[in-house]
Amino acid sequence: MNHRLRGVSRFAIMLALASPAAAIAGTITGTVSDGTGTRALQSTQLRIVETGHIAEAGRDGSYRFPDMAPGTYTIEARYTGADPVRTTVVVPASGDVDADIRIGSDIDSSIIVVGQLANQASALSRQRAADGVESVLTRDAIGQFPDQNVAESLRRLPGVNILNDQGEGRFVSVRGLDPELNAASVNGARLPAPESDVRSVALDVVPSELIESIEVKKSLTPDMDADTIGASIEINTTSAFDRKKDLYSAKVEGSYNDYANTVTPKGSVDFSTRLTDRFGISGGLSYYKRRFETDNIEASDWTSSDDGIDYAETLEYRDYDVARKRIGATLNMDWMPSDTTKLYARGIYNQFDDHEYRRRLTFVLDEQPASGDADSANFTDEDGRIEVRRDLKDRFERQRIKSLVLGGTTETGPWKLIYSGSWSESSEKEAGSIDPIRWRARFDGDGVDVNFNYADPRIPTFDVTSGADLFNDPSEYAFNRVEQTILSDSRDREYAIKGDIARAFATDSGTFTVQAGMKARWRKKSYDFNMNYYDKSNLDLADVLGDQTYRLANIGPVPAKGAASDYFYANQSAFRLDPVASEYESAAADYDAKEDVLATYLMGRWDSETLRLIGGIRMEQTRNVLRGNLVDTDGDENSITPNIFTKHYTDWLPSLTARLEPSQGLVFRAAGYKSLVRPKLSQLAPRFLRDEDGAAEFGNPDLKPFRAWNLDASAEWYFSRNGALTAGLFWKSIKNYTAQIRDFDNGSYNGVAYSEASYFVNGDTAKVKGVELSFSQVLNFLPSPLDGLLVNLNYSYTDAKAKITSYDGDDNAYLRTIGLPNASKHTANAVLGYEKGPLSLRAAGTYRSKYLDEVGDAPDTDRIVDNHFQLDLSAKYKVLPGVRLFADWVNVNNAKYFAYQNFNGNKRLLQFEEYNWTVKFGMAVNF
Repeated sequence: MNHRLRGVSRFAIMLALASPAAAIAGTITGTVSDGTGTRALQSTQLRIVETGHIAEAGRDGSYRFPDMAPGTYTIEARYTGADPVRTTVVVPASGDVDADIRIGSDIDSSIIVVGQLANQASALSRQRAADGVESVLTRDAIGQFPDQNVAESLRRLPGVNILNDQGEGRFVSVRGLDPELNAASVNGARLPAPESDVRSVALDVVPSELIESIEVKKSLTPDMDADTIGASIEINTTSAFDRKKDLYSAKVEGSYNDYANTVTPKGSVDFSTRLTDRFGISGGLSYYKRRFETDNIEASDWTSSDDGIDYAETLEYRDYDVARKRIGATLNMDWMPSDTTKLYARGIYNQFDDHEYRRRLTFVLDEQPASGDADSANFTDEDGRIEVRRDLKDRFERQRIKSLVLGGTTETGPWKLIYSGSWSESSEKEAGSIDPIRWRARFDGDGVDVNFNYADPRIPTFDVTSGADLFNDPSEYAFNRVEQTILSDSRDREYAIKGDIARAFATDSGTFTVQAGMKARWRKKSYDFNMNYYDKSNLDLADVLGDQTYRLANIGPVPAKGAASDYFYANQSAFRLDPVASEYESAAADYDAKEDVLATYLMGRWDSETLRLIGGIRMEQTRNVLRGNLVDTDGDENSITPNIFTKHYTDWLPSLTARLEPSQGLVFRAAGYKSLVRPKLSQLAPRFLRDEDGAAEFGNPDLKPFRAWNLDASAEWYFSRNGALTAGLFWKSIKNYTAQIRDFDNGSYNGVAYSEASYFVNGDTAKVKGVELSFSQVLNFLPSPLDGLLVNLNYSYTDAKAKITSYDGDDNAYLRTIGLPNASKHTANAVLGYEKGPLSLRAAGTYRSKYLDEVGDAPDTDRIVDNHFQLDLSAKYKVLPGVRLFADWVNVNNAKYFAYQNFNGNKRLLQFEEYNWTVKFGMAVNF
């Protein structure tokens, strides 16, 4: 395969050298900025009127027209939100010429660089100039971003759905696809995942104050990494060359959650400065501490009694008290050692601390109810045992994401070189957590009766109708167990180097560019888990009592949040260790996986005044080394055998992208390409577990990557200075979709015999199709004061289906059609803004329909997350030049989380959470 790679690269260079070139006289270069000379206007479209040659301004505003014959030319520059500008340049018989362009006057150009209008103008400009289908979010010239973190900001884009955790947006689903099918990068470096069992990265760890833009690229070209089916989410931090003038800003903020009833701090500083004309530094620091509370109810194992009464065998009432702290920092350096070369170094550090207390009341019902109806079930301990558990989780975990990218570009005449090297590392570490410490009471013939009311499918209630004195007596609850996390250490790191070479050929009708490149990535993901399991102690619940903060029911008596952990660590010798269970759980989780990817591509690009074509082929070669353990136990001792597997495969990935602009403001796009997503490393890891009954769980090192053919088409109409209407279609055929299999018969897997087993296999082909619509408009044609209004609307429809193996009541397998997990059919966003004078207001509503969250053994055990609508309000007021007061009201309508299953035709609770609203307020200063 290495011979093939060298052959492709040699072919590209030979083609570039052998092709006929136009007569080379000189190159037109320059930069584009706003009228005040404050900010570079990235994605400004430039056109030479006489020849039709086109160019696009880079992030520093720079542009180039190579191979221009001597003569006088008119350059037209267009940027969304501003009138077009023309300038005249004269190319001499030999040598180059510079032509810097300013758009807008020094009086009114602030409208395209500051505020909501600037955010919209920049996003539309980049979307319009893009090669393929993409959506963009940007900061303005004074560092303002629409939302608090990357995930929350992405919620506003067409086809994007955010999956929440404890009421905060964390994981990003694009076009209804699982977040695992996206890829995220910062400054061009792929972000590895801190968690041990996923590839996707929770993007709430990246503060918005530290980034310049987010690009969601929904179609691929050959020069891009091919490891995405949903979208490539590219996060760019700031650069001193983004601006023409220095910027220093600071923000101080308070955050108040209605449930937590406390104010927590947030602050940030941000700077960008050019120390010389050729060297600049930018960066920032962000700190955010948030306290909040969550009221939660969860149920599992819904079943029917012999009398036809539906009930949950396990019902939990959970009280969460959470403190989260985020620290983020960036430092970026840019240097132009010559007129032809730009070099950069970009570093980012993010830390996310999560300290969670969870008090929980659990009912475990082993016997059928004595009576009941469609909305209730009555249990008595005269018919069988009613087990009641009360426990506490005291967990602290820390996630870190670090990345460093060194790179540059060299442009000389028609040649362009792009090169970079990067290192990224993510980690999640937990040490010393108690998860959980549990007490329990088993009422059997003690006169305890409990009635459960399911009339409200979201909030089932309970009533102790007999024996309440025993139920509420803390001395009745004896110590059951404690699980201590000695170490939970997940690490994911990647090194990469890449190089691209391009050669442009100017012709009378346009420019043809040949480009080739190579990239190598070396990734290692590991997980080390060590825990102790204690099963005996004299610690009673009455010794560590606390006060509940739960609002949905009375779940007392509850343990105090810190008392149980403090007692355990002060008296650890008084707890009896179960060494067999501790060793089994520790060894079963460990794994180590290496993934090396070597890629090369060859691409051709044609640019004319109306047409852009990009086509080529990419090759990616993947090699895995996978390590895990076969852990066997008979209950008295464990057998641990190391496993190692290796695998490699090669993918050839063609693509073709077309962009047509037949008239000014009307853009059509079409793209067809092949891509892949490699399986989760945690699913590939050869971790084989078998208990004393022969029941087994397996990792599958033979899993194949998802491979997809993708088609995209869109039409975009930029009908005003700051308005656009877009419509798009997409279709995907995904082969080797992963599904979980449960085998209830005796068998063997990789030589390991079992009585029943659970493992992942590649399933049938999944089909995805859908529509995306969006509308953006500044309503400045309305009479004052309504001329400050602006509106953003978008809607997406996704139809995503696959066939999987399920089981009937007799454990017989059959195929059924499902919607893909995390795929909402309908997502919509509406933003109404107002900006005039010193006042800026915004109301943002986000809706997504229900989606399949987890696939069960049968349709009535599928986990479904209910639809969600959230309203957020924000306001800013400029009190002095460079000084703004602001306030954000998040989750105004107290949107809740509800997951259920359709058991026996009724919605039956699996999980319910509510968090209430949060208000953020503060002051921002820039100079």
